[in-house]
Amino acid sequence: MENQNNQFIEDDLDIKTSKTSTSRFFFLLSFFGFFIFAWAGCYSLWTHSFKPADDVPVNKSSLYNPEYQTNP
Repeated sequence: MENQNNQFIEDDLDIKTSKTSTSRFFFLLSFFGFFIFAWAGCYSLWTHSFKPADDVPVNKSSLYNPEYQTNP
């Protein structure tokens, strides 16, 4: 007397029964997840990169050749 409510259907595409499909799925999921994470980080760094401003006021005493005021 078998319990007919618990029938097992073999399906090669089922992720629970095929360990090869499961490992391939998790490998591809982790690979593309890491790839997208790395690409998003590089894109964020590229969009927020340093943009120099040429009109920044600089004290004359802090130049490469400093110029100091002489007191009369």
